[in-house]
Amino acid sequence: MAAHLKKRVYEEFSRVVQIPHEEAPAKKLRLSKPSKSAALHIDLCKATNSTDALQYLLHFARKPVEVESVEGVIRILLEHYYKETDNSVRLKIASLLGLLSKTQGFSPDCIVDDAINTLNNEKSHQVLAQLLDTLLVIGLQLPDSPTVRQRLIQMACKHLSDTYFGVRNKCLKLLGCLGMVDTPLTKDNEGLGTSLGGARDVQSIISDYFGDQDPRVRTAALKAMLQLHERGVKIHEIIYDQACRLLSDDYEQVRSAAVQIVWVLSQLYPESIVPIPSSNEEIRLVDDAFGKISHMISDGSWMVRVQAAKTLGSMQQVSPHFLEQTLDKKLMSDLRRKRTAHERAKDLFTSGEFSSGRKWADDAPKERLDTNTVNLIASGACGAFVHGLEDEMFEVRIAAVEALSQLAQSSPSFAEKCLDFLVDMFNDEIEEVRLQSIHVLREISTNITLREDQLDTVLAVLEDSSRDIREALHELICYTNVSTKECIQLALLELLKNLNKYPTDRNSVWKCLKFLGSRHPTLVLPLVPELLSTHPYFDTPEPDMDDPAYIAVLVLVFNSAKSCPTMPALFSDHTFRHYAYLRDSLSHLVPPLRLPGNGLDLVDSRCGLGSVESAQLFLQQSLNRVSTIQNLEAPGSQDLLNFTIRDLRRLGELQTELAGAADFCATYLRCQLLLMKALQEKLWNMAVPLCLKQNVTATAAAQQILEETYKLEFLYSGLESRQVATIHHVRLQAKALQLVLTARTRQGMDPLISSCEKFLQDIESFQMLFLAELPHLQDSFADKLLELMPRLSSCKPVEMVKILQTTLRQSGMLQLRLPEQIHRATATIIEPTGESDNPLRFTTGLVVALDIDATLEHIQDPQNTVKVQVLYPDGQSHVIHPKPGDFRKPGPDRHRLITQVYLSHTAWTEPSQIEVRLLLAYSSTSASLSSSLSASSASKLGWSDSIDSVPPPEAAVEGTIPFSKPVKVLIMPKPARR
Repeated sequence: MAAHLKKRVYEEFSRVVQIPHEEAPAKKLRLSKPSKSAALHIDLCKATNSTDALQYLLHFARKPVEVESVEGVIRILLEHYYKETDNSVRLKIASLLGLLSKTQGFSPDCIVDDAINTLNNEKSHQVLAQLLDTLLVIGLQLPDSPTVRQRLIQMACKHLSDTYFGVRNKCLKLLGCLGMVDTPLTKDNEGLGTSLGGARDVQSIISDYFGDQDPRVRTAALKAMLQLHERGVKIHEIIYDQACRLLSDDYEQVRSAAVQIVWVLSQLYPESIVPIPSSNEEIRLVDDAFGKISHMISDGSWMVRVQAAKTLGSMQQVSPHFLEQTLDKKLMSDLRRKRTAHERAKDLFTSGEFSSGRKWADDAPKERLDTNTVNLIASGACGAFVHGLEDEMFEVRIAAVEALSQLAQSSPSFAEKCLDFLVDMFNDEIEEVRLQSIHVLREISTNITLREDQLDTVLAVLEDSSRDIREALHELICYTNVSTKECIQLALLELLKNLNKYPTDRNSVWKCLKFLGSRHPTLVLPLVPELLSTHPYFDTPEPDMDDPAYIAVLVLVFNSAKSCPTMPALFSDHTFRHYAYLRDSLSHLVPPLRLPGNGLDLVDSRCGLGSVESAQLFLQQSLNRVSTIQNLEAPGSQDLLNFTIRDLRRLGELQTELAGAADFCATYLRCQLLLMKALQEKLWNMAVPLCLKQNVTATAAAQQILEETYKLEFLYSGLESRQVATIHHVRLQAKALQLVLTARTRQGMDPLISSCEKFLQDIESFQMLFLAELPHLQDSFADKLLELMPRLSSCKPVEMVKILQTTLRQSGMLQLRLPEQIHRATATIIEPTGESDNPLRFTTGLVVALDIDATLEHIQDPQNTVKVQVLYPDGQSHVIHPKPGDFRKPGPDRHRLITQVYLSHTAWTEPSQIEVRLLLAYSSTSASLSSSLSASSASKLGWSDSIDSVPPPEAAVEGTIPFSKPVKVLIMPKPARR
């Protein structure tokens, strides 16, 4: 029986079962990362002393930690913390605990108890301060846990009595960042409670330390109170008196924080009434705070003076008489309260007219005046801005000028009074102060009219050697009102001197005179005979039209004539001819006029343009007409696209307001037209060897579509997410076309396989980037590809190419939705003009500087994207990146580029022309995942700044787009002398 069982067991275990090879599941490899906590534990165990342990911790801090490993690492650190006796190592561990608690995706509520335990057992003050900082980090990571926050606040209140200032600082910071108003606190060891001392508010606890013996703690208390305000907690009004006392503290950081607290309270309780010391008078809190902060402009620290000046500018609710007192050094009302006539008569009657002599000094003044006491307003507020504008530090002067600007914009009467002070700042020794005062006067120029003496001081700045100063002054004169015709004559004379001394200011001076004339037509009218040198009886010689000064005078006169119909009667015959010439050559400076010349009315042809609304309607109708094209191969679709592109480009030329939108739509339709031509029927039904020429055409079309899509994406601003998705959709079609053409040319299987893998990555990237826009892309090429994605991922390259070819030819045109506001990046090169016939001569092998002056419109980041290209006649091309300091920003969406380009070349026999143009550089990752991966990569990195473990993004597609017309400059490199 036993033998039988043994035989049976052998039979069962020796049975062989064959599994078919194709059914065997593939083995999957799982890559496991080594545990960070285990590695850290091993390192800390190897440490023989505190120095080694500190080195291991410093090395560990440089490496990232995954979310799942954070808790284990913290446990290891806490375990070593309890064993460690060296303060520096415990300090580093406490710091690491705070950094690890910031890891995204990790909730630090599991380590709160351990952190509090370490706090209770710690004796070192420095480590205690670091542990409190770690508790603050934990509390900020758990905003929805009031129980934890309350425990942390209790710990802060418990350690507020520590003798080390750093611990008290951290406790106050924790109270400011986590303190809750509705929770009563006590400063005893129990934290919560209703003991004999009673429950106290967090603000009263913080305010107790306004009088701490250490100035750093006083500063921390004030900053904690400011932190409460930033979190939305309304600060109590009773804090005001304590904050005002700290304005005279010996420590500048305390005074600086006290200025901020006083300002905050003046904004919270502007209409509250506060008593004046040594008087029975009361004033508004905002006026009292204004006086006290004004006094700080005479502070010993220039940083406090700067902050006080900046703060005054934002106090808009101050009473006008307090505001105007800051411009007068005389004390207000002699520090007395003015009494009414009835009060004076009553006092005279009760005292008697003469002294009786029965009582000693009964006729002495009733009110004794102590000049050290303050009545009505602090004496420091008297002339506060005068002191600020005369300060020895230019930072204080700039802050005072900016504060004057903010206050003057809200008070026209104050603007009139501060005008003389701002004009005086035009003579400041620091260029930045002069420039800022010019900008400020420009901002308040709508409320003021310059007198002749003020205008004389202003125009004296035109001799400044700084181009920025002169152009800012031209901008100021554009928006300034003057009072008399002598002012117009003086301004014109100084501007013509400026034009003669600095010929490069030509365009800026002309623009300035354009606005000056249009603002003062009645003042220019009596000056016309003198300006144009006309005589009632004699013919005067015709001036030279090449003279920039004469053109400047004509610009002034013609812009005045637009609003003054009687002025053309004073013109000579040649003035009408000059008007016609300037109207064509400088149309942006000369307005359209109706001039009776030779019996004919010279009416500008541009007056009959339609309105912007009708042009916008035409643009929308054109897009709707194109949207009826269902298929790229529909008959007549190419002609419709051609006509629509022509109409849109013409519309952009006629209506400058819609130029960006019209050009954007025309470029997009141009891409669709190129795609149509590349996918036409006869190209794809022909045998491959017979269609080499058509293949070249289609390849060029695909490349051109790619270039146009980069223009659409980077040359236009104001695009919405849907327009960006549409642009990437066209780019995806162009890449698919390139892949199909690569397969048709039969360049080999290896390039085809890599191209197919790259295209699959592009599809996945498109899906990740525009997941929210996919519902708007129904029945599009990308939508069909995403449906076929499982099949595309598993099929062979040849089959994938066939699928792409069929999908491309069957896909319809995606309708373009017009964005709300879209602008095209443009650049206009002002200098060089390219009109000179005189060559720029220099010695071969050396360099010559070419001045570049250009205006840039609607550029987002010009310092990093705008470049200058120089193209030489022999085909060489140089690209120069201007310095960031070469860019100015005269207005919103406008930039100015003023730079120099250095040219060099070998000797030429004759002068030749070089081309100068501006390029817009762009960089686009092919997967375009940099923005979408930023959040996820940050969560993986966690608390460390290291990026060693993050895979590098794919190579970026970089290029440049020319966005200015080229300017030709004649140069002549001469051979060197021997």
